[in-house]
Amino acid sequence: MRILLVEDNQVLSEGLSALLRGSGYAVDVVSDGNSADAAIAAENFDLVILDLNLPEKDGIDVLRSMRARQDKAAVLILTARGTPEEKVRGLDLGADDYMIKPFDIAEFEARVRVLLRRNAGLRSSLVSFGNVSFDLTSRTFSAGGHPIDLPAREVALLEVLFMRAGKVVAKEAIVQSLTGFDDELSGNAIEQYVSRLRKRLAPHGLTVKTARGIGYYLERLAEAAE
Repeated sequence: MRILLVEDNQVLSEGLSALLRGSGYAVDVVSDGNSADAAIAAENFDLVILDLNLPEKDGIDVLRSMRARQDKAAVLILTARGTPEEKVRGLDLGADDYMIKPFDIAEFEARVRVLLRRNAGLRSSLVSFGNVSFDLTSRTFSAGGHPIDLPAREVALLEVLFMRAGKVVAKEAIVQSLTGFDDELSGNAIEQYVSRLRKRLAPHGLTVKTARGIGYYLERLAEAAE
């Protein structure tokens, strides 16, 4: 899952981005409204965490532009502006949730999870494909009730494929989902992660198939053998 954090308070921005990255999300950070507008127009995000009091362009205007482009990313407004009128305005313009600073970190994390789950069209935090299950809350995989131990990058890659199980995910979309603005991830690196995932998933009845020239998709081994 890829998140854009729009926050001009450097201390808060660094703290939240570290928290989100520690949970395994790819996080991009910008500190003004114009940069936010440009990033949202150019990239695909699953969630935008948006302050309202921003330099150059107000967060409400960023939200308005975003929805005018029919961008469907979830939006969590995180702001000190907490009057009922401000809340109603933000929600009416297309925000999915609204939190007022100061806020509880555990509640913030829970709301992020809910919005990402909702944006993926899921009602439950537990998603299954074949014999493997994915818990969106803990961001862990398991099979038969036993955890599947995966390095962070492979967890992120499998999550992307798992959330679109059975559908081809373009290699470019995978790179975008796994990296932020300041990260680099080559196509060869993705191929290495895919190769490792195949070996780890085979005992659990799943494999990662290649759609040549396009990307990858998750498939049950029984289906792959037919």
